[in-house]
Amino acid sequence: MTRYSLLDLVPVVEGRTVADALHNAADLARHAEAVGFNRYWVAEHHGMAGIASAATSVVIAHVAQATKTIRVGAGGIMLPNHAPLQIAEQFGTLDALFPGRIDLGLGRAPGSDQRVAHAMRRNLDTDPNAFPNDVVELQSYFADDGRTGIQATPGAGAAPQLWILGSSTYGAQLAAILGLPYAFASHFAPDALDQAMAIYRRDFRPSAQLEKPYAMAGFNVFAADTHAEAEYLASSQQQAFVALRTGNPGKMKPPVEGYRESLPRAHSAILDHVLSCSAVGTRDEIAAGIAAFVKRTGVDEVMLTSSIYDHDARKHSIAIAAEAMRVPEFA
Repeated sequence: MTRYSLLDLVPVVEGRTVADALHNAADLARHAEAVGFNRYWVAEHHGMAGIASAATSVVIAHVAQATKTIRVGAGGIMLPNHAPLQIAEQFGTLDALFPGRIDLGLGRAPGSDQRVAHAMRRNLDTDPNAFPNDVVELQSYFADDGRTGIQATPGAGAAPQLWILGSSTYGAQLAAILGLPYAFASHFAPDALDQAMAIYRRDFRPSAQLEKPYAMAGFNVFAADTHAEAEYLASSQQQAFVALRTGNPGKMKPPVEGYRESLPRAHSAILDHVLSCSAVGTRDEIAAGIAAFVKRTGVDEVMLTSSIYDHDARKHSIAIAAEAMRVPEFA
């Protein structure tokens, strides 16, 4: 059976605050746990008024404390923003607090624009080996193998589940070489999806963590009791993508009737591309969309994301998605 998990960008919506977004994140994670999601991830983004998960490890602790069994983690930590020792300490702490439930997905993008990236890191390392070397250093702290000459406390002996994330073939190659599970960001960057999955499976080398390839990919879901309602709810995320791609990001806006039809052709083309890995509609439509995606990619797990303005409508959307994942196609 294909597993299903949830990516939450912890959206700050118009008329609400960061505190509201964090409260909703804990509530959404409890709901995801109740309807059978395997894991709940938040992502590191900086300098964005509409995303409240910048302090990612803190948000993970908040969510993990509010839940009981669901895996909770980062999808992901942008490792070039941090010293590996700091991440070992943070996720060693999380693993000690919530043993057996913490995931650590690692990415190499800044999670921001270049101006914010400079403020985060001061020095922008252009060494192409920096990210792989940082991943290996981080693994060494968790393994407590002495290669760094430093013992991470907390961190030494911790066992968060490590993932490599990507939106190109680079992450697929690194995940394969290191023998780690791989997650592809097809929910917003679908171009290299098929090529990356092929490379990952072809070049995978077994490791102490993983004997055979394990792949996950992102997929957008906007579900409701009727197709028309789902299309209406999806317009908030559509507005967010258009705003981001045209240099005007902000808080998530309320849905708008007929939004797609109102767009100029260039903006509509943006949405056709960025949201190509998506399903909009009722349970049966969502089930068909996810089934086609799984058949195409062969992924072991689907990382669903359902960015909707109204919190209750969003909870209903992921409940419908959970029902869709239990139809015969996925049994």
